[in-house]
Amino acid sequence: MKKKNVSKKIFVVEDDPLYIKIIKYVLELDPEHEVHVFTTGKECIDHLYLNPIIVTLDYKLPDMTGNEVMEAIQRYNSNIGIIVLSGQSEISVAVNFMKTGAFLYIVKDDDTKDRLQLTVNRLKKQIELQEEVEFLKNELGTKYNINNNLIGNSEPMLRVQRLISKALQTNISVTLKGETGTGKEVVARTIHYNSNRKKGNFIAVNVTAIPRELLESELFGHEKGAFTGASTRKIGKFELANNGTLFLDEIAEMEFPLQSKILRALQEREITRVGGTQNIPFDARLIVASRLDLAMEVEKGNFREDLYYRLLGLPIEMPPLRERRNDISLLADHFLKEFCRENKLPKKSISKEAKEKLFGYSFHGNVRELKAIIDLSGALSEGNVIQKEDIQFNSPKGVKSFLDKEMSIKEYNNQIIHYYLEKHNNDVLLVAKKLNIGKSTIYRLLKAK
Repeated sequence: MKKKNVSKKIFVVEDDPLYIKIIKYVLELDPEHEVHVFTTGKECIDHLYLNPIIVTLDYKLPDMTGNEVMEAIQRYNSNIGIIVLSGQSEISVAVNFMKTGAFLYIVKDDDTKDRLQLTVNRLKKQIELQEEVEFLKNELGTKYNINNNLIGNSEPMLRVQRLISKALQTNISVTLKGETGTGKEVVARTIHYNSNRKKGNFIAVNVTAIPRELLESELFGHEKGAFTGASTRKIGKFELANNGTLFLDEIAEMEFPLQSKILRALQEREITRVGGTQNIPFDARLIVASRLDLAMEVEKGNFREDLYYRLLGLPIEMPPLRERRNDISLLADHFLKEFCRENKLPKKSISKEAKEKLFGYSFHGNVRELKAIIDLSGALSEGNVIQKEDIQFNSPKGVKSFLDKEMSIKEYNNQIIHYYLEKHNNDVLLVAKKLNIGKSTIYRLLKAK
């Protein structure tokens, strides 16, 4: 997709012949400008179909007020930049125009030419930045197109695609469940960029990646001086996601007190910054994800039941790669194509033997692991065909062969506990919670070690 050239049409709405000359002269100093002059408000409005990027607007016109013309322009396209030029220097008039959407109010005097030139250049840069943002959002929309992004024709993936299509028809909240690496965030982004909220922000928050004591501030924001280190006001993720989508990953890990505040925010559709008193309304679609079964976490007493039902919305379960093995070939081809494109390499393919090697692997890391393997093979391969020896598996120590050993249930349990302790830096309380066992069991194991 190529970026469209930004239109450089500029309208001059002015009935004073002297200032028509002055303004036209200033604007035409830039050869990219296509200047159209109108002496009445009606003429300007009738020609808005030409889609100007900027309108310079006289405060007083023979047929309409400047306010009336500006309102008509904004109804047509609120992105058109408006610069008001007037002989009136009253502050109240200028403030009123700025409040209602004018980029700048310029008083007609000896400095008008210089200020107009500077203002137009500033406004053009702002408009070009907005255009760039829109272009990038469109690119993301293409990237996260359902057909381009959700690779697979297995029944489990076809079911996921059907549910995503249902989600796109409404603003219903979505709950994504699945193992690590199954593509939950990819699905969340796909829903956002194919929905009527795609022009808003997609804000992703991994609950486990933020220290617990900072998570409330991260979600709701804080006021200056709310706590030690809060030197400025911070806008939270809920506010940033307004009119867009808020994605909360691993929400099952959220502690109870914060769960209560999330519930209140969803019920009231408003939030309060930490240390603040103002209620701030928000309108964001909520998508949550968890590798844990939220219903089971409710039964265990780890997750609020009322919040669970508030979040549930449309549940979508992401299948692990072992349940959609027929998609491995399609995914591998897709990842290799992307790798070559991103690294400006010639097209490569995967040999039959290499694919057979992939089919025989367990993929504990699911789609994410498959992508990592294909990226590595693309880098290692000498020719344009990925061979069997280019496929390397780098699973964490012990994972691949864990079930190959004949052990007692007790020995299996001990290995699991040791694996989780190593993964979570010997945090006994956290491991006990994750495995749903008593702390004393872990301490006995460590003592016996």
